[in-house]
Amino acid sequence: MTPTLPPDVLYMLQSVRVLGHFERPLFFALCQHVVYEHYDPGQIVFCPGQLDSSIYIVLEGKLELSLTDPDGTPWYMKSICSGDNVHSLLSILDVLTGHQRPYRTVTAKAVERSTLLRLPVEAFCTVFKSYPQSLVRTVQIIALRLQRVTFLALHHYLGLTIELFLPDNSELTQSEKPKRPRLLRSVTHNEGDLSSLEETTPPRRRAPPLKSSKSARSSVFWRSLDCELEQSQGFELSNDYETSNPTSTTNMKPLANESEKARDERMKRLIESGKKQMAKVLNLSNAGLLDNRVTLHHAKAETVIARKGEQGVGMHLVLSGCLHVYQGVIGREDSYVFETGPGEMIGQLTVLTGEPLIFTIRAVQDSAFLCLSRAHFYQILRSHPHVLLTVAHSVARRVSPFVRQVDFAIDWMGVEAGKELYRMGDPSDCTYIALNGRLRSVITRPDGKKCVVGEHGRGELIGMVEALTHSPRATSVHAVRDSELAKVPDGALSYIKKRYPQVVTRLIHILSQKVLGNLQEPQGDYTDPGNLASNLCTVCVLPCNSKVPLTAFTLELKHALNAVGPTLVLTSDIIRARLGAHALESTHECQLSTWLAQQEDLHRIVLYQTESFITSWTVRCIRQADCILVVGLGGEDPALGELESFLENSPVRALKQLVLLHHTDGSAPSGTVEWLNLRSWVSGHFHIRAPRRVFTKRPLHKVHELYTRVFQTEADRHGDFSRLARALTGNTIALVLGGGGARGFAHVGVIKSLEEAGIPVDMIGGTSMGAVVGGVYAEELKAVETKQRTSKWAKMLSSLPKTAMDLTYPIASLLSGSTFNGTLRSLFGERQIQDLWLPYFCISTDISASAMRIHREGCLWRYVRASASYTPYLPPLCDPRDSHLLLDGCYVNNLPADVAHSLGARTVLAVDVGQQDKWDTWNYGDSLSGWWLLWKRINPWAEKVKVPDMAELQSRLSYVSGVNQLQLVKHSGYCEYLSPPVQRFSTTDFHRFQEIYDVGYDYGKLIFTEWYRGDVVEKMLQDRSSLEFYQQQEGVTSGVPGFTDLAEIVSCIEPVTSRHLFPEKQEDEVTLAEDKKVSVERNACETDEEKTLRLQNTRGLAKHTEQNYLTKQRVH
Repeated sequence: MTPTLPPDVLYMLQSVRVLGHFERPLFFALCQHVVYEHYDPGQIVFCPGQLDSSIYIVLEGKLELSLTDPDGTPWYMKSICSGDNVHSLLSILDVLTGHQRPYRTVTAKAVERSTLLRLPVEAFCTVFKSYPQSLVRTVQIIALRLQRVTFLALHHYLGLTIELFLPDNSELTQSEKPKRPRLLRSVTHNEGDLSSLEETTPPRRRAPPLKSSKSARSSVFWRSLDCELEQSQGFELSNDYETSNPTSTTNMKPLANESEKARDERMKRLIESGKKQMAKVLNLSNAGLLDNRVTLHHAKAETVIARKGEQGVGMHLVLSGCLHVYQGVIGREDSYVFETGPGEMIGQLTVLTGEPLIFTIRAVQDSAFLCLSRAHFYQILRSHPHVLLTVAHSVARRVSPFVRQVDFAIDWMGVEAGKELYRMGDPSDCTYIALNGRLRSVITRPDGKKCVVGEHGRGELIGMVEALTHSPRATSVHAVRDSELAKVPDGALSYIKKRYPQVVTRLIHILSQKVLGNLQEPQGDYTDPGNLASNLCTVCVLPCNSKVPLTAFTLELKHALNAVGPTLVLTSDIIRARLGAHALESTHECQLSTWLAQQEDLHRIVLYQTESFITSWTVRCIRQADCILVVGLGGEDPALGELESFLENSPVRALKQLVLLHHTDGSAPSGTVEWLNLRSWVSGHFHIRAPRRVFTKRPLHKVHELYTRVFQTEADRHGDFSRLARALTGNTIALVLGGGGARGFAHVGVIKSLEEAGIPVDMIGGTSMGAVVGGVYAEELKAVETKQRTSKWAKMLSSLPKTAMDLTYPIASLLSGSTFNGTLRSLFGERQIQDLWLPYFCISTDISASAMRIHREGCLWRYVRASASYTPYLPPLCDPRDSHLLLDGCYVNNLPADVAHSLGARTVLAVDVGQQDKWDTWNYGDSLSGWWLLWKRINPWAEKVKVPDMAELQSRLSYVSGVNQLQLVKHSGYCEYLSPPVQRFSTTDFHRFQEIYDVGYDYGKLIFTEWYRGDVVEKMLQDRSSLEFYQQQEGVTSGVPGFTDLAEIVSCIEPVTSRHLFPEKQEDEVTLAEDKKVSVERNACETDEEKTLRLQNTRGLAKHTEQNYLTKQRVH
């Protein structure tokens, strides 16, 4: 039955993250329990002592949330306005697990007359009886939120460690402690609350000294178990345990005086005792469920059991000894957090969420423990769903009271693509943490023009500076794609700083890094909006029409990206085969988003391949992307396709780039302007020459089979796909050529030596003669053809009769420019800049606006002519677009390396051929007579004086404004400065082409040889983001985490398999499985971990039975 609530009320209810994933019938059933409540200003909504068992949503009005300090002082946390909600997911979990507790320190009161919607959590228990799978999914979402939001904000960004957990059993209430004589009490009974701890939080301290645990084990059972374990000390732990798989059985050596039979019996008793203990902890009535599912491990003191970031870690039950849990913060050593003693479990949270381990587990004394892997836990969960609540409560009761307090204040929110997070000038009342997605900061200038300041990717802090300084928002921020954020209110942050002053040090560190980053970034007014690829994580590949070989293109791009860092391709078939039949449904939104976020953690780039028509998967690809590649065929009709029209009208603000495919043996690009005019929403374009295999039509499985072999080869760093890969990962290499007249022919020699050295060029630009040579190379992409064309052009310029014919009355210039224009037309024809193979730019001086002009589109010869219009020889060029007068770019920026960097180049090779010799002139006094200077020059006996003539003065003047810029460029971290020794040549020595070319070639050969002897080239081609990626992945296993939907496990939803997919390995989603003799398709209701386990058993690689375990001991 559909509830009678208004649509806006239903929308508010769905905005609560824990409710947003419910099926419509379940959601409407919950809505029947919603209660309207009205409060007057100052009236208490809830306060300490009342049961914490409701979700409150503010329909109208405003609430104020506050905490009570241990000394009784109230502390303001945040305001809750219309549309917001207040609740604690940990409190919801307590109700669901049957451990409801009252508010301890949290108070909410109405600031003004308010109308609230109150949803009792008990309604969940009632409704979930008909929807058990939703109960399981809700518990998993709460666990995910606890790990990815609360712990991420408090630990990673604020540097808190032991403050997040109860350190050890001594600080649990008596009813929460494990009863050693009776083993652990079942957590399905009420075990009391932590009321005595709500007002106190354990102080930071060092790990306690190792001590005997015999006093804590007084029962007959524990004494018996101790006896067994003491005997087992004769088995020495293998030294390689620390690096071995934690789920494998450790190797031990037998006692010399012990018979083989006695040893086998002893190990059996030990395992049986451990299974009974684990059954008690998990609230299992039958310990036989653990048969063949648990493994016994022994660890010596100081052995690392599992490291932070590891995937697939199971649950560990300590039988003897003690395990300590450590967490590390950047810049600090690992801190002790809490200990796990006999009868206690560790690893539950990572099993519930499917996420990597968030801490390191180490044995501080010789210990023994049982391990239950994820796959085996999920098998038990399928037949005994109540185990999930037991495990969930064991996690919740370990969380400190401080975390429970802050859980009320930290919000988990989603921002749809295109929506604003806040506007410039808004009051700053919180800091945001990007959990996944991408957001963009924009400022509005006084003239109303909007300028992109930067983009924020996963894990970045947004708005922290304004929040800490209590100043209005300096920028407007909107979501580039669907994003999830953690919202930390200013009041909560102030409370945390007051309670734990060490947080201030962490915030100062974060702010320092931000300030240093801003100082190292060059400031300019010509930053390209397409130059925001420094931290791209996801790329959507979208075809213009069905003719585009999309799968082959995506796999070819993956091949090139693999050279930069780990890359993953995702299609709808891969998602369904990998994650299950219903993975793309709205009810799995939270789990799917989490899994996709994991892929961003594990891969440098994730490629989302859309379908050729509009589907739910296509829409998700678009909304998931940091960058969208619109792929078309360069020789086809440029008309807009169906997907492009949809993309144009969508609110997604991701970076969009047009990619036009060409045959390697085809003609040069043409008509690019028509493509771009129909797609004004793209930020840039690439011309890509694809190998023949991309265009060859094959069945889908044959395409995958082909690229299985292609992936075994190394990508060509000079290929266009590698150029595109470097552009997407922010590793573009640019070549910038400076002006200098005929001395610029040395650029051709440098290009030849650069090509021989194997250094790729992804972008090219220049000024004056550098613009000419750069234009030729961007069109040819080969040094030989570049030399042939420029040498032919040099002969044209060195023709004195043609130059004499171009002389005119010297009012504006000595030459009319007609002859020079003709030489450029013969060199470039009517080619447009947009039709060049390489991204190209040239610089000119706009004397009408007194500004520098960057030309990236338009007629190539015309803007090269503007960039080389050196006065007084040539007149200014009239720009056909705005009639501005353009002169040689050397007057404002003769070596525009900074422009290339602002356009996206990480490394800039800058070749300077300008005048560089020192100017040592004669002091001739306050006036100068030309007749006297003429006499000094023609008289062979007169003293020679060095006084510049008018041409030299003009030449010097042209470089004055660019001297400071040149010094900045030479000493910048992104520029490799090159200066061929061509100063002995004049700017008009066009007839000395070969000599100047040889100087440039020899110089380049010498420099690049030295580079290879060092590590310059290696660093140039190395992805810095990948270095950070690998540092973050230190200690993480190579396996790709699976999509763990516990609700699907319980409800046994059968996944579908794709007839188009042939997976071979977890980490490569696109290879074939035709040669596999063992089926790799998942069985009904089978998780990824269970599938892996089944395949291992089929291949004889896993031995998990006790008999196999004992046999293994005999062998050793």
